[in-house]
Amino acid sequence: MTSGLSTTAILHLLQEVAAELVTPRFRALRDGEIIEKRPGDLVTVADREAEVAITAALQAAYPEAVVLGEEAYAADPRLMDTYLAAEHAFTVDPVDGTRNFVHGSPDHALMAAEILGGQVTRAWIWQPEHGVAWVAERGHGATCNGDQRWVQAAHALPAGATSMWSLRGEALGDLPPMRLSWACCGIDYPRLVEGAADYVFYSKSHPWDHAPGSLILTEAGGAIGFTDGTPYSPKLTRPGLIAAVSEEIYATVRARAPRRLRD
Repeated sequence: MTSGLSTTAILHLLQEVAAELVTPRFRALRDGEIIEKRPGDLVTVADREAEVAITAALQAAYPEAVVLGEEAYAADPRLMDTYLAAEHAFTVDPVDGTRNFVHGSPDHALMAAEILGGQVTRAWIWQPEHGVAWVAERGHGATCNGDQRWVQAAHALPAGATSMWSLRGEALGDLPPMRLSWACCGIDYPRLVEGAADYVFYSKSHPWDHAPGSLILTEAGGAIGFTDGTPYSPKLTRPGLIAAVSEEIYATVRARAPRRLRD
C-alpha cells in the first residue's frame, strides 16, 4: 500500500471539489441537470462530476484500492462485489442528500470513508453550506472543524428519528414517536452526536451512506448495529440499521423494533 494522502489532504480534496463542482450548482441547476435514476431517486450533474473528480484523486494516490462511489455503483452494480472482496477500499458519496440539494436545502454533504480489512479507519463529512467538517480516525476520536467531539447525554426517554417514511410518527413501545430524519446521512450522524436525537433508525445500509458516519459516531462514544444484533460493518448491506448515542440506547431501540424489521 502506498503512503497515500493525509487525513487533512482528503478533507481538502472534498472541500475543493465542493467549491468547484457542487456549490456553484446549488440553487442554480438548469433543465437537464437533474436526472431521475429510478422513480424518486435523483442524481444531478454535480453528483456525477464530483464523484469522478474525487475517485480520480483517490485512485491516483491509492492505485491498489477499490473506490465504491454511489453513482459508479448505480452505473455498474458489479462494483459492489469488487468492493466487498477488497482488502483496501474507499466509499464516496459525492452529494449526500441529493433531494435536499435539488430542493435548495443546505442540508447536504460530501462524504468519504477508508476501509481496511473490513473496518472503517478514516472518515470525512463536509457540509459545504454549513461550513462544517467532521473527521474521524479509528482510535483517535472524532472532530468537528478540528475540535474533539463527544455524544451528548441522552433524554430520559430516548428521542429518535428515522429515514423510513413508513415509521415516521411511530412509537417503538414506550418511546416517543419518531420524527423524520434530516434525509441526509451527512447531516443525520453529526446531529446525532450533537444531541438532536438519541438514535436514528435506517431501512438501508449502503456503505457510501453509513461508513463515514458510523466511524464518526463510534469515535464520539456512540454505537451502531443492525436490528438483529449484528454489529455494523461497512461490508454488510442488510436492512434495519440503528445508530445511537450509546450501547444502552442501541439495545433499548433494538428490543422495541418492529418484528418485521428484526427477523
